[in-house]
Amino acid sequence: MKHEWRKSEKTFYLPKQQPTVVELPSFQFLEITGEGNPNEEHFSHCVEVLYSISYALRMSHKGGYAPHDYFEYAVYPLEGIWDLREEVKQSKEIPWSKDDLVYRLMIRQPNFITTSVVEEALERTKKKKPHSLLDQVRFCSLKEGRCVQMLHLGSYDTERASFQQMEEFCAQNGLVRSSKQHREIYLSDARKVVPEKLKTVLRFTVQ
Repeated sequence: MKHEWRKSEKTFYLPKQQPTVVELPSFQFLEITGEGNPNEEHFSHCVEVLYSISYALRMSHKGGYAPHDYFEYAVYPLEGIWDLREEVKQSKEIPWSKDDLVYRLMIRQPNFITTSVVEEALERTKKKKPHSLLDQVRFCSLKEGRCVQMLHLGSYDTERASFQQMEEFCAQNGLVRSSKQHREIYLSDARKVVPEKLKTVLRFTVQ
């Protein structure tokens, strides 16, 4: 049976529109880092290369490259860890803009994916869909641990209201943010969905 993250991993990917606490185990990802305005072309290219390798891994069984313990699965959604350039964070006088953003884009991979499997898929992708950013993609593991998350419905530009809800929830429940970084999980394709109907999981780590 095909593994569908939307059905079997709702705790991690389909929270409600109210803040909740969740404990995240270690997951493995393909990732690429960048900085600047996400509306610019470089961001789109980063997303493109992540998906190209992710789908090469997903379809590996059809080319005779299936790794040990392979099973069919739906490709996981795009995620992003967002921060600001260090000089902006350190300054209390400089107002930040989208040009000051620093991002770490990621797509989760199943547990049967290994470093050698990724390297092989990367080489196949370079031949089939060459791109200069492919060499910047890394395979990594990440354990977020305890987090507060909620579903944000609407434009990315209105996320501030949801983060305010999350901050208030933390204050009411004796929780403290571990970092000003936050994670976004994109459940909608912004190219196909109108802004007011976009669905995005917002999450940050807490103590």
